[in-house]
Amino acid sequence: MQIGIIGLPLSGKTTLFNALTKAKRPTGVAGSAKLEVFTAAVNVPDARVDTLSRMFKPRKTIYAQVRYSDISGSEREMSQSQGISGPLMNSLATMDALAIVVRAFKDEGVPHPNNTVDPVRDLSQLESEFLLLDMVAVEKRLQRIDEGLKKGGKDKDLLTRELPVFQQMRETLEAEQPLSTLGYDEEQIRDLRGYGLMTIKPMLVIVNEGEDNWPSPIKSSYPTSAVLTMKGKIEAELAELSNEEAQAFLADFGIDEPGFSKTLRKSYDILGLQSFFTVGEDEVRAWTVHRGSTALECAGAIHTDIMKGFIRAETVGYNDFVTLGSMAAARDKGRFRLEGKEYIAQDGDIMHFRHSS
Repeated sequence: MQIGIIGLPLSGKTTLFNALTKAKRPTGVAGSAKLEVFTAAVNVPDARVDTLSRMFKPRKTIYAQVRYSDISGSEREMSQSQGISGPLMNSLATMDALAIVVRAFKDEGVPHPNNTVDPVRDLSQLESEFLLLDMVAVEKRLQRIDEGLKKGGKDKDLLTRELPVFQQMRETLEAEQPLSTLGYDEEQIRDLRGYGLMTIKPMLVIVNEGEDNWPSPIKSSYPTSAVLTMKGKIEAELAELSNEEAQAFLADFGIDEPGFSKTLRKSYDILGLQSFFTVGEDEVRAWTVHRGSTALECAGAIHTDIMKGFIRAETVGYNDFVTLGSMAAARDKGRFRLEGKEYIAQDGDIMHFRHSS
């Protein structure tokens, strides 16, 4: 799963990319002319994995991951009136979600391209740009549907089904509402992915503050979005410290955990993901599946052979397991379950799959 980080020039998006990924990309350049995508995978902090690792002392501990992409060159296009180019559009279309960085810090040495710092204005500008992009894409598709229906042919049934879907999209966009308000499920979103629609994607709005907090709340018009604040410059410096130095830094400022840890978890959440765990002396591992996944789909996340030979899923909830202290105790107390392939996995389930070879 991949999240694209975008923002207006000098919003601090590369600083935040560095904070999240511990990369060392150069910052302070107001939008490179060259469009490049820099991607890094990051472990999602999970205290449950830490606890299970302490209990089993495995040879390997593997966390869930999120991939972030810093799209270099996007800042320049985001601030220009002629809109977003085809290459940038193609890059954004491949992302599963977008992280929008809006600037809420003042720095005389880094002037805002719009002269004043106003994160509400900047967020509105970017959201309006996405609405316009989607309107262009939907109108283009409706034109092709109309042409295809007039010609007839083997695609007529498909186009007939698509017509009311895209007409509803147009009505929604004309009302200046994002497509995420239509409440599409994961399967519908997957079917629509090839059309490059922006406002159907989950959005994470990251308010990049300075040393002071921004005085007023910032809201997004997108129902699938979440808003977080980070002090990007401090977080990037914190990411470069050792674990011991970082803990001392946090203690001095009375902070329970760094902002980038909260952002990583929220990124995982807006993607509609959850984790189940496999445990043992060899490995404790968090596996990533979509919320609502069945036991059979969880088996497939590990290996297709396990999915094909699925018999039962031995399952116990994380809280029950940690409270009781062992799988044997979970069995004794009736917390250990055998689930079939249609069982809907719960976040934090510890699972072992019986399967035929």
